[in-house]
Amino acid sequence: MLTIDTLSHRLSSYLEPAQVNDVRRAYYYAEQAHTGQFRRSGEPYITHPLAVANILSSIHMDHQSLMVAMLHDVIEDTGIPKSAITKQFGDTVADIVDGVSKLAKIEYESQAEKQAKNFQKMALAMAKDLRVIVVKLSDRLHNMRTLGSLPAEKKRRIAKETLEIYAPIAHRLGMNDWRVEFEDRGFAAMHPLRSTRLQAALRKVRGNRKAIVEKIKEAIEARLQREDISTLVIGREKHLYSIYNKMRMKHKSFKEIMDVYAFRIVVEDIDTCYRVLGAIHNLYKPKPGEFKDYIAIPKENGYQSLHSVVIGSQGVPIEVQIRTKEMDELASSGVAAHWLYKQDTQNHSSRSYDRANRWTKRLLEIQKLTNSSIEFVEHVKIDLFRDEVYVFTPTGEIVELPAGATPVDFAYAVHTQVGNTTVACRVNDRPATLSQVLDSGQKVKIITSERSQPNPNWLNFVITAKARTAIRHYLKNQHHMESIELGKRMLSRALMHLDINVDQLSEEQLDHLKRQAGTESLNELYESIGMGQQSALAVARVFQPDVDIEGQDTQTPITIESADGVLINFARCCRPIPGDPIISHISLGKGIVVHRDACNNIKDLKSKKENISNTNWSANVTGEYLSEIRVEVETERGIIATLATRIANTGTSIEGIQVDERDAEHSVIKLVIAVTNRIHLANVMRKVRTMRSVERVLRVKN
Repeated sequence: MLTIDTLSHRLSSYLEPAQVNDVRRAYYYAEQAHTGQFRRSGEPYITHPLAVANILSSIHMDHQSLMVAMLHDVIEDTGIPKSAITKQFGDTVADIVDGVSKLAKIEYESQAEKQAKNFQKMALAMAKDLRVIVVKLSDRLHNMRTLGSLPAEKKRRIAKETLEIYAPIAHRLGMNDWRVEFEDRGFAAMHPLRSTRLQAALRKVRGNRKAIVEKIKEAIEARLQREDISTLVIGREKHLYSIYNKMRMKHKSFKEIMDVYAFRIVVEDIDTCYRVLGAIHNLYKPKPGEFKDYIAIPKENGYQSLHSVVIGSQGVPIEVQIRTKEMDELASSGVAAHWLYKQDTQNHSSRSYDRANRWTKRLLEIQKLTNSSIEFVEHVKIDLFRDEVYVFTPTGEIVELPAGATPVDFAYAVHTQVGNTTVACRVNDRPATLSQVLDSGQKVKIITSERSQPNPNWLNFVITAKARTAIRHYLKNQHHMESIELGKRMLSRALMHLDINVDQLSEEQLDHLKRQAGTESLNELYESIGMGQQSALAVARVFQPDVDIEGQDTQTPITIESADGVLINFARCCRPIPGDPIISHISLGKGIVVHRDACNNIKDLKSKKENISNTNWSANVTGEYLSEIRVEVETERGIIATLATRIANTGTSIEGIQVDERDAEHSVIKLVIAVTNRIHLANVMRKVRTMRSVERVLRVKN
């Protein structure tokens, strides 16, 4: 049984006597605080903090982390305030304990919200001191080891949270040993039957594999001895959850996964890593496209190794990882190894620590741009579950991005302002679309314009949490500002017919206006009018209730200048484009919805005069607008491809296509195309009309 004396003896191998005494002092303080408290298993509660400290000692964490391990549940479970811990053990220890502690037991709307709030609190503390998450992961690891006494429902909930949050965090911080144990224990708790069956299958094949593993290992060792290279060759076993995931995600059979043999080769220095790689490729033929150099370009969590897949005798695939002893240590402990190697600032562990710090700073940026703790956790999950690609800036700097990232994700990774002002990009010095998926090794150049702003359509393809939150934040703010501007214009027009200038209203009149409208501020009033929540006419009547201004032309025309306004929406029923006579109405929560004047759906709205606005196109209107055309054709092979090519040759993009067969010889093709105005649309229709098999072309009006 683990005791404080046993742990102290272990700690004395790498800590100073005074530091060991500090850890003992924290233990006795926690023991007293938890007196009378027991775990579900029946053991005294203090056995848990002691076990957490023991886990941390296995990776030689500093004495303050071990003190936190002893005290991490004191604030949450014993009612002792943070100030008391500060007084006894200092600010640093108290801050880390507070970061690890859950929020006070207050009522939340749901379990999900409670978990999200607690994770958000921990993430903020983690950004200040990474030891918060190292202690928390060790706490969770001991809890996963002692799940047995919990009810089945609680087991599944803890396992789910571990697999969704804590295992990916351990992976991101390079703490691979923690990740593997989290995944295997989480898998066993979530899917006990699957786990048991998979373990039985693994035991069954392990005996058959042993002879082949030994044979390959001997061949590798013999070849490296011939090259006079001193190494340690280890056969690697795939862990249970990894096998399960590959079967599920890659639709592979158990046999297919187990037919691959994996080895790790540990050497003294980096030069030897590359010599070993050459020797292995001479011994066995490398599989094309399966070599990865994570030494030259480390993974985002600091992981370094050479990876190669070679084909052994009798066509057996062999996965080989080649790394130094230090890289092997870092692959197991990740950021936690920073404290083990802290004296050596040039060490790889420091670089791993710096990468982890950059990630936590990114969490802070996401936190600032999100209002909901649940939304914050969802963004973090997205950020955690990605493989990486490595692309270059024009100056040769490496930018790490999740697999599937686009130039817009790259732009936001460089800087939020770069993302917000992006207009175009070049990939490997060639023009590329902003939605193109980036591959490792590409050079990306972002072209910006101060007058540009994020496009809402970017949300359909960006994948990084930073890009998504920054775009949403900007659009939400833009929506707010445009609502205020629109509301002010509408109220000004309504007041003009009472000979009142909104900019010349006195403080007393403004207070009266806000009071009657039920708003706290003038901007709130303007926003509610711009969003269609209040009528400008109704608000204007506050000053002269007896004057009928409904019958007057209170709304001089609204001018549409571009297709990009957040509060300007173009009705899909009639799809207005520049050159069409138009009219608009204010829709609750949407702002201005523009229709063609002859649209059938506007007839009902015209009776509600307070919602209707005369609307014009600006003389210099810009942007592309969607229009729908109906093409009646004689059915023939390749007609859709020919039609699409003809439209593309006019410089027009097709946004949607639908084909309806009327009979065996005739079809109707409906196309949604992006045009700049009626002249552009007429040119497209003229080009289509000249096709031999086209019988008729019409613009869809409603």
